[in-house]
Amino acid sequence: MVRYGENPLRVIQNVHDKIEEISAGLPSKTLADGTISKVTIVPFYDRSGLIRETLGTLNTAISHEVLVTVLVVLVMVAHLATSFLVSAILPLAILLAFIAMKIFGVDANIVALSGIAIAIGTIVDMGVIVAENVLRHLGRARPEESRVEVIFRATTEVGGAIVTAILTTIVSFLPVFAMEAAEGKLFKPLAYTKTFTLIASVLLALTVLPTLASFIHSKKMQDGRGQQWLGLALLALGVACWVKISALAGLLLLILGAHRFAEPRIPRARRRVATWLVNVVVIAIVAVILSQEWLPLGPAKGIVRNLIFVAAVFAFWLGGFRIFQRYYDPLLRICLRHKGLFLGGSTALVLWGGVIWLGVDGVFGFLPRSLDRLGLPAVMTHGNPLWVRAVHAFPGLGKEFMPPLDEGSYLYMPTTMPHASIGEAADVLQKLDMAIASIPEVELAVGKIGRVESPLDPAPISMVETVINYKSEYLTDESGRRLRFRWDRGAGDYARDDGGRLIPDERGRPFRQWRDEVRSPDDIWAAIVDAARLPGTTSAPELQPIAARIVMLQSGMRAPMGVKVKGPDLETIERVSLDIEKALKEVPGVHPATVIADRIVGKPYLEIEIDRDAIARYGLHIRNVQDVIEVAIGGRPITRTVEGRERYPVRVRYLRELRDTVESLDDILVPTKIGAQIPLAQLAEIRYVRGPQVIKSEDTFLVGYVVFDKQKDRAEVDVVNAAQQHLEALIESGDLVIPAGVSYRFAGSYENQVRSEKKLAVILPVALFVILILLYLQFRRLQTTILVFSGILVAWAGGFQMIWLYAQPWFLDFSVFGVDMRDLFQVGSINLSVAVWVGFLALFGIASDAGVIIATYLGQVFRDRNPVTREEVRDATMEAAQMRVRPCLMTTATTILALLPVLTSTGRGADVMIPMAIPSFGGMTVQILTLFVVPTIWSWMHERRLS
Repeated sequence: MVRYGENPLRVIQNVHDKIEEISAGLPSKTLADGTISKVTIVPFYDRSGLIRETLGTLNTAISHEVLVTVLVVLVMVAHLATSFLVSAILPLAILLAFIAMKIFGVDANIVALSGIAIAIGTIVDMGVIVAENVLRHLGRARPEESRVEVIFRATTEVGGAIVTAILTTIVSFLPVFAMEAAEGKLFKPLAYTKTFTLIASVLLALTVLPTLASFIHSKKMQDGRGQQWLGLALLALGVACWVKISALAGLLLLILGAHRFAEPRIPRARRRVATWLVNVVVIAIVAVILSQEWLPLGPAKGIVRNLIFVAAVFAFWLGGFRIFQRYYDPLLRICLRHKGLFLGGSTALVLWGGVIWLGVDGVFGFLPRSLDRLGLPAVMTHGNPLWVRAVHAFPGLGKEFMPPLDEGSYLYMPTTMPHASIGEAADVLQKLDMAIASIPEVELAVGKIGRVESPLDPAPISMVETVINYKSEYLTDESGRRLRFRWDRGAGDYARDDGGRLIPDERGRPFRQWRDEVRSPDDIWAAIVDAARLPGTTSAPELQPIAARIVMLQSGMRAPMGVKVKGPDLETIERVSLDIEKALKEVPGVHPATVIADRIVGKPYLEIEIDRDAIARYGLHIRNVQDVIEVAIGGRPITRTVEGRERYPVRVRYLRELRDTVESLDDILVPTKIGAQIPLAQLAEIRYVRGPQVIKSEDTFLVGYVVFDKQKDRAEVDVVNAAQQHLEALIESGDLVIPAGVSYRFAGSYENQVRSEKKLAVILPVALFVILILLYLQFRRLQTTILVFSGILVAWAGGFQMIWLYAQPWFLDFSVFGVDMRDLFQVGSINLSVAVWVGFLALFGIASDAGVIIATYLGQVFRDRNPVTREEVRDATMEAAQMRVRPCLMTTATTILALLPVLTSTGRGADVMIPMAIPSFGGMTVQILTLFVVPTIWSWMHERRLS
């Protein structure tokens, strides 16, 4: 049991150290054949592996995001010095975030690091905006003008917009800081790390980046001597990097150093070509490094195919952005001419996002209800076939508390019959362990029955707890990185040494440990359930050790959801529970095999009822008979032996063969005062009776549980709502009778989702209102504020549309080099959970950035030009939009492409990151419309003002 606030990884390491320390003193003996047999301590459940693997997954995803962002900046900026200035902000911002985490005591766990992962695109956005504006001002500056003054003017021009954009992003996470209970403990570290990272990024973008830019673009650095010194420094750094870190990274620095050193000697007419060639080579090297590290198609496909895939993905997105930038001018002119049509389409897009979220009935349900009040027939209102079909096609998104985390192990918890003896239960436990361990993918299976002498684990004998550790898909190191082994091309198999062991080889292939037909952990669970079918035991819901313990601590049940039945006596509770069990098996979405009601009154007890009249005839007291029963059957400690520093109790009772049957208990002799020995059968009645195996109570009421689990394609809250409606319908029809004094209530992890949803319903509007206030303080005009705020609605709709696309069977249903894209991007149904809402909160903060930048420049242009006609208004709008489209596209590109490694990650912890990344990915993809929406509404407002 780890103390509250302690670091679990450090505690586990301390336990390992202590085990190693005492191992030398454990008992051992030498067998007859000379073999030394020694007692060893073997841990069968160790969370340190899970912790290291999740941290490794997050660290890998973050490193891949950094490389992706560097590549995007190199391609989009097309200026090496500026690209590396922007890229340098990434590691510095992350480093400052880790320093802040240390100062404020925020642990580096999976959720905390996810905050850094989803903020990387935003980190670069700030640097891109400043760097792009600096380049533009330097290009317009006169040769005699001071470079420092130009850079200062360029930075201050966008500084206010950047600070406002960052503040809106930070404020959007206020709901996360306001979360409580389980969701608060989970996601507050994410809010802290994202806030630390964003604050660090804006500080670096407004201070360090302009300073470095003034140094690089200074006249001293532009002359030949400055270039040569910089080139020599890069050459030395490249050699060190080649030797110590990576050959490709060292080659990259060597090329840059050689270019800087030789640039003054290159004729001016050929410098542009040389710079362009160096850019291409640098981009190619970074792409190779990214492909080597990322390997999106998997290690088995080789570096060439992975490089082609990475290049194709970047060509698709960046080429699309280039085409968009080229045709932005005519497209925007069309939008300005047809404002009503364009804005109507944008409004329909937002309504479409609402339909995906709430369903057709949730958005347009007021229409049939209004017609019902007018007395129209049902066929024209809610009974219309078209309306019914639409409602069934778009019912809204399902809800759950959290996406399940793949822990790398299962907790199989079936139950035996209550009347099973300890010996029978132990036999069942042994057979289950043997059956489960026979599965090739299972590494270790250790079962447990009963409980220790502690109130923290009140488990009856009938409840089995089997911890099942299964092998990872590929052989990995402790951080979850796939190990490579030598591949013999001639034999078509892995090469092995003389002992039959695999030979490590960095250029080899990873070794897959699962059978070909096993594709996911769900297949392993299905094999466990099939192998563990045993007469006299029930099935069990799919549980994992950490998740199961959390659920059991919160609700007391051994399942993610269930029904608590409270009543006056145990017999009535059991009868009602069995009726509810039968009813729940009929509910669509409930897994019938997992519906199990507690068998409360079924444990056989041996009851000895003393006959007071009989013992009175022999002059015995109750205490005399009870003392004999205690000593003979239960045993009584009479003394304690002392052996050095060890203490052992001495217990006295009958031999087992004298007390293992009812007949033998009849022959227990009770001494009288006159020395006679009376058999117990003459003094008491010994009989079997049925009683409870465990007595549970809550709120002073006796309680029993009916546990169940959902099917794979259903959401927790939807299943519970359906079950509740089904029980209410049965009660109304009389098919289910609830006796007087009995009540039932659904409980489980879904309660966390309901509570967090109520909290978000209050805090989220407050956060959006604060964002609105910040925008108003930036622009000082309500119309402009609402205009910029509209970008949040557009991005919000895009996030829901991406969630809808992920649920469609045709989305990404194709293969590249034999790799299914649905498997690569882990496409499947996504339910609304706290993790998804956190992703939306991250989206709300960055969705308004483009609008803030465009609106700021629109205001500057309109103040300078003061247009007085419709054509002048449109021309001024076009000028401002054209000047800001490039940095806005660059920030969108970095945010979108930086999320690709997260969407394709497969290690431990990826199933928590991906739902948080999907809203930002979809929202930023659709957010490009802001580049049309903001100028169009701006022009419309000013045209109306003129008219």
